[in-house]
Amino acid sequence: MASEEATATVTSPAATTTTKLFNYSYSNRVLLKTLMERSDGGLQFVGQRIVIGGWVKSSKEVRKPSPPPPQLADDHRVDGGETKHKDVSCVEMLQSRIPFIRSILEVFGGSAYPPRKKQEYGPPKPTPPLPSTVYLLVTDGSTVASLQVVVDSSLASPSKLLPTGTCILVEGLLKQPSAKGKHVIELEADKILHIGIVESDLYPLSKKRVPLDMLRDYPHFRPRTTTVASVMRIRSSLSFATHSFFEHHGFLDVQVPIITTSDCEGLGKLFRVTTLDQKADKEKLNTIHEIEGISLETLKAAAKEKSNLVEILKRSDSNREAQIAAIKDLKKTNELISQLEAKGKTKPATSLKADKVDSSEDFFSCQTYLTISGHLHLESYACALGNVYSFGPRFQADKTDSAKQAAEMWMVEVEMAFAQLEDSMNCADDFFKYLCKWVLEKCTEDMKFVAKRIDITCINRLQQIVFSSSEMVSYNEVIDVLKRVTDKKFERNVEWGVCLTTEHLSYLTDYVFKKPIMIYNYPKEAKPFFFRMNDDMKTVAAFDLVVPKFGVVISGSQNEERLDMITSRVKELGLPREKYEWYLDLRRHGTVKHSGFTLRFDLMVLFITGLTNVRDVIPFPRSYGKAAIN
Repeated sequence: MASEEATATVTSPAATTTTKLFNYSYSNRVLLKTLMERSDGGLQFVGQRIVIGGWVKSSKEVRKPSPPPPQLADDHRVDGGETKHKDVSCVEMLQSRIPFIRSILEVFGGSAYPPRKKQEYGPPKPTPPLPSTVYLLVTDGSTVASLQVVVDSSLASPSKLLPTGTCILVEGLLKQPSAKGKHVIELEADKILHIGIVESDLYPLSKKRVPLDMLRDYPHFRPRTTTVASVMRIRSSLSFATHSFFEHHGFLDVQVPIITTSDCEGLGKLFRVTTLDQKADKEKLNTIHEIEGISLETLKAAAKEKSNLVEILKRSDSNREAQIAAIKDLKKTNELISQLEAKGKTKPATSLKADKVDSSEDFFSCQTYLTISGHLHLESYACALGNVYSFGPRFQADKTDSAKQAAEMWMVEVEMAFAQLEDSMNCADDFFKYLCKWVLEKCTEDMKFVAKRIDITCINRLQQIVFSSSEMVSYNEVIDVLKRVTDKKFERNVEWGVCLTTEHLSYLTDYVFKKPIMIYNYPKEAKPFFFRMNDDMKTVAAFDLVVPKFGVVISGSQNEERLDMITSRVKELGLPREKYEWYLDLRRHGTVKHSGFTLRFDLMVLFITGLTNVRDVIPFPRSYGKAAIN
């Protein structure tokens, strides 16, 4: 059944026309973005009824003025407003003040005056709370701005509304605040549709700013903060921009496998995937440790002694538990002897440990890992479909506590058939500028907040990138430039063949070229085996896009299409050829020149926002020793 798109409209009581506030399906609530990000701040909708929902960012309660004391009856006053007291008879005075006399009067016919009631003593009756007005700053995650919501205490208890983090869904009338201030409009609520209360003692957020490193301990709450919410909106927009760019340029989106059998980058820092019983593996490992350094003869002698002990215990029923324990001990020793006899001799500890896992019993019958890169698989589709890309998580078991590294990071990987290194460099440069321009145009309010709260230079930095071109410079030229530097001493000596460090790259972009640079033709030892060998046989067709104040954002290459060359590289690096036979097949059957690149998506978000730790731009960061939410 076709679903009808929910388009929210609000109607002014004083007009017959309707105005479309937003285009948000499946709910009748108005997104605050559609109100607060207008040029007039939402003034054109004053006088209209809407429903909004969100979380309380801050709050205050204002008591209403106390009502005036009740006036005395008219017959208690005389002209001029002075109080006139009634005459009181002597009998009435005696009756009201002397209980004994009052009782005698009641016996002889009573009195014309009613008796005074006896004063009652006890705890005072609870005083009803004074009426008040609650002012709430509410955010719904769609924008940096918050809407002031005014709630009368007659609608809901202020104690439920005031705590930071409280969720509310309210209906009311938009109006201009009575007092001039920073709020252009406010919502005067007349219906409370939902209240999600907060346990204030346990809620980790407060009105005060919480440091980002502390927020990492509460990843399920941190998007409620303005900073993290802005970063995540920018991240979402960049994700959409990625697909838009490649869709516009005729690329196809291909989902590569997360589970793989090969190490694409050749780094060896992989997460292993297994379904084997960990308890069984531990028992095998313990067994190996027990027999390390023990000869077969020693074990057989021990088994003989334990066998004699069992026989002695069997002839006596006085110690049944000792007999059972001795039998188990003998059985374990015999199993160790059987293992050593099967091997023929006692192996060194390293050899035994290598045999402790039998992959044939695993789910895939071989060793499998979480992928560190999808480029090898992506190439097979580029060799059939032309230009393809993939956008997904990649995994690296690196224990280094780096501010730019996490165990799980998202990558944009691109492969283009019939393309060489220069084509890949041009595409990478265009893609990078496209993302920067997109953020400036689509995330204006969030970038203003980032400039105010995080990095004052962020907007100007992105504008310079959009309107300038990257400098193309070879690795050889970079080494020559760095060798001529005399005003700075680098921690690592500059010589041909060294990997360029962050210190080297920062100096080049910040002081020498003062703009993004493309470094190409790296030494073959510094790059993976599948990069195309250049004619000098020392360098490969690889490049890095380096940006000022940050470092490398994009890495790419032209990949080796020649079967003999890539076979030679596999052999040279000692890689298990059987794992790459399928990859070599692409060179055997219909080979084609192709190139591509990888954009580290999380680092791109980090660069744009000016934050310093990649864990602060990942929704649920995983790093060594920490998996944020189980």
